[in-house]
Amino acid sequence: MKRLIVAFAIVLASASAVWAAAAPPKITSLREIHVLSNEQASHALSVAFEATVTYSRGYEKTVFVQDGDVAIYVQATTNLKLVPGDRILIKGTTRESFRPYVLSNDITLLHHGPVPKAIPASYDELIRADHDCMLVSVLATVRAADLVYSSDVRSSYLQMLTDGGAIDAVVDSDDESQLHTLLDAQVEITGAVSGNFDGKMQQTGILIHTSSFADIKVLKRADASPSSLPITAMDKVLASYHVQVYSQRVRVHGTITYFQPGALIVLQSGTRSLRIQTRSLGPVRIGDLADVTGFPGLHDGFLTLTNGEIEDSHIQAPITPEPANWATLALSHNGFDLVSIEGQVITEVRETGQDEYVLVADGQVFSAVVRHPPPGAPAPVALLPMRQVPIGSKVRLTGICLLEDSNPFNAQVPFTILMRSADDISILADPSLLTVRNLILIVGLLVIVLISVGARGWIIEHRVRRQTAALAYVEQRRSHILEDINGSRPLTEILEEITELVSFRLKGAPCWCQIADGAKLGNCPAKLASLRIIQNEIPSHSGPALGTIFAAFDPLTKRSPNELEALSMAVALAALAIETRRLYSDLLHRSEFDLLTDTQNRFSLDRDVERQIHLARENATIFGLVYIDLDNFKQVNDLYGHNVGDLFLQESVTRMKRQLRPHDKLARIGGDEFAALFPLVRNRADVEDIAHRLERSFEEPFVFQGYTLHGSASVGIALFPEDATSLDTLLSVADAAMYVAKNIKRPIEDGANSRQASELAPKNGK
Repeated sequence: MKRLIVAFAIVLASASAVWAAAAPPKITSLREIHVLSNEQASHALSVAFEATVTYSRGYEKTVFVQDGDVAIYVQATTNLKLVPGDRILIKGTTRESFRPYVLSNDITLLHHGPVPKAIPASYDELIRADHDCMLVSVLATVRAADLVYSSDVRSSYLQMLTDGGAIDAVVDSDDESQLHTLLDAQVEITGAVSGNFDGKMQQTGILIHTSSFADIKVLKRADASPSSLPITAMDKVLASYHVQVYSQRVRVHGTITYFQPGALIVLQSGTRSLRIQTRSLGPVRIGDLADVTGFPGLHDGFLTLTNGEIEDSHIQAPITPEPANWATLALSHNGFDLVSIEGQVITEVRETGQDEYVLVADGQVFSAVVRHPPPGAPAPVALLPMRQVPIGSKVRLTGICLLEDSNPFNAQVPFTILMRSADDISILADPSLLTVRNLILIVGLLVIVLISVGARGWIIEHRVRRQTAALAYVEQRRSHILEDINGSRPLTEILEEITELVSFRLKGAPCWCQIADGAKLGNCPAKLASLRIIQNEIPSHSGPALGTIFAAFDPLTKRSPNELEALSMAVALAALAIETRRLYSDLLHRSEFDLLTDTQNRFSLDRDVERQIHLARENATIFGLVYIDLDNFKQVNDLYGHNVGDLFLQESVTRMKRQLRPHDKLARIGGDEFAALFPLVRNRADVEDIAHRLERSFEEPFVFQGYTLHGSASVGIALFPEDATSLDTLLSVADAAMYVAKNIKRPIEDGANSRQASELAPKNGK
């Protein structure tokens, strides 16, 4: 037995020696890896080498390392927080890709040292991948700067132009304040260079990786801010277009009729409309007026803007869809317009990126699509089931007209209707019963009844499924409404959606909502006298009813429990929506206004002053701030009680407001301290004039509950930017000036106040 063990050990040692001799030696330098071919790297060669980190993105396990004049990409499997300049020992195996890279199985931090010196690189060198994975510096002009999502983490994405062509850069920062200042700026960017690739790892562009905005040196700011550009008519954007990449940024104005986050926005103004490519994730609202800046160009022969930057005004100016038919849309005159068209549904299908409905109108076939939310959109939600429209239904579609051919001289141009959501489909008429499909179904049911008693069970099962599907759809719509109530969707749209849901549950019966002392929303028939009407009040937790929900039916129909159930659901949802919105409005007012005097509070004042400082710096204007302190207010409370003190404050605010102009703002910032903001003044004399009027408003005596009080106020002014250039210093200057004024008149007032206090001190219990 011992001999067998010894023999086995000898054989094992011999085999190990042979394998060690045959196995390739471990690669110990980055240069050796750099010269490998992809075919050699595909054999998973073992490596152990030292190098210096030039870039690391921990949450994606991305590391670029460099040693001398060679560099490589490493896919890390470590939780070490590496930073540029870290010297590390990397162990792993080689892999093939665009160029060989290393899949690490162990990374050891040796020490921190200097970052390799960046190599100045030209576009031609970068596009040839001469400096692949190296730390380079590139001179470029920033053309677009946006926030994007990568692995659910926000970062900044720059599109830039060099002398040779376009390059991109990703910055591991979501500091949005940096992005706007970089637009159209000339910069020197330093980072690890790689490529953009397609599915076959073929290079399609250049990508620079940087750890922070500190790696971007601004050489020259933009001559003008994008938001200050003049408005360009939509049909004139081509006037700024050039074949070479020297296009100037333009700004267009119109109503948002379509928005796909991170991809597309459509603006319309009158009879003009424009498709704009954008990386913006919003949020924007359909129907808002907006300014969009970007670079003019052509896409498939159509006018367009690329690299769109959106400024939503949040002012609603919805576009009324233009009624159209197949013949008018096929003439290509309504490209990218918001239109409505009627047709009959012949089929529908859910695709990977969109829901498609195929319709026929005027004997011609066309498609309407609803695109799914793009991957990586902010706050992603579960994809709702496709809205099922009965085949053969007559519907009205609303959406953007997309043309497949830009040639206006073609007799008929194919088009597609791009809808914003499935709500852009309105069913006008249910499918006719006299169809081949229905006849086949009837014959089949008769045959099944004759052949087997089991047909009855099949019919019952079929009905149960349809009812279950309807209940599931109602629950989905109800959940969507609850989400909208907690969101920012307008109350009018929420109430209209509630009436549509009730109408769906009541098999298309018209339903509408009458708000107490407000609007009538929903589908209210013109002739109500000939219909059977049911109604249910919308209760309030306190006070009178909030409104009423109505539904109308054919007078020959009988009342059913489903009607009351549907209206009860609608009433509960409507009450929740109305009271939630009113509660939000009340809380918002309370957060910004002083409840006693109904003036702005300190928070609102600080916000308005900061905004005015920003506007004054942009437009080189001035504004004034006045600090107001009510003299001897404490004596009013001490002598007459807090009730009279509150009346005194309210009357003081009323008098001061009478002295202010419509655009001036008054805020209570303390017990008896106020501040007034004067945004439109020409000089210090204007501010002093208003301040004197405020002081004089206290000359008339105050009469409360049989008491006559004499009040006064001390004021101090500060002028931007002459006295101060920040919020805190403006208030401090005005406050100091007020105390100077108070101290000057204090000796005089002290005697007068003593006499007044003696004369007006409460007597006989008063």
